[in-house]
Amino acid sequence: MGNESNRYSGIPFLRFGSGEPLVFIHGLGEVKEGWNNQFEFADQYDLIIPDLRGHGEHITNEKITIPNFAHDVINLLKNLNIESAHICGLSMGGMVAQEIYRQAPKMCRSLMLVSTFHFVPKHLANLLLTYRKARSLSNHPRISKHTAARISLNSWNKKTSEEFLNFYKPNHDIFLKSVKACLQVNNLKLLPKIKVPTLIIGGQYDSVIPVWIQLLMHKSIRHSEFVIFRNSGHITKLEAKEAFNRVLRNFLRKHTNVG
Repeated sequence: MGNESNRYSGIPFLRFGSGEPLVFIHGLGEVKEGWNNQFEFADQYDLIIPDLRGHGEHITNEKITIPNFAHDVINLLKNLNIESAHICGLSMGGMVAQEIYRQAPKMCRSLMLVSTFHFVPKHLANLLLTYRKARSLSNHPRISKHTAARISLNSWNKKTSEEFLNFYKPNHDIFLKSVKACLQVNNLKLLPKIKVPTLIIGGQYDSVIPVWIQLLMHKSIRHSEFVIFRNSGHITKLEAKEAFNRVLRNFLRKHTNVG
């Protein structure tokens, strides 16, 4: 199957490759094309890469919540006649992946949770949301995008930052609603119930979601695997793309049916 850009029920998505279904879910303010360094997985997998509602080409007035993001992806897979898939999510996408497991555990062959979290105490959530609103993207969008790049990336060089900015396209209103949605996540009781193979990835110098949070997730998900990428920030799929892809491929190979 060739590289195809599709839309189903208003959900834009990329689909190409062949093999077991592998879903990549982008992070806050990103677009589906931001997984371009992982397109190589199409050599062994049927890649499905959607734009979450309010992101990229997915224009909508419907409510922004993590459960709704997950519901959209589940419906997309159902309408593609996909019964189960490997689910990989970065940051907010990792929260969506966890929610997909909550809503439809049998649809998850495996989970890959990258630079994400599972719970924020309410008092801290309120503080962070107030801070985000104070640094409103509408005031100086270009400055804010470059600030986001500096916060998200550990290796600050022109090539890496330009690639990040190429696929980081936040919509101010949707961005704030998505931040609020993320801060409402509470999967403390869900993680111990996860029974599918799970890989948790963190970046040593992640200043957005510190790696100790992923360590807590690893301890909560029985039999999960945990990998920390050295000298990497929040966007390991970009900063450590060769090593990131190698780790993902090794994990998937162990949990892919051959023949």
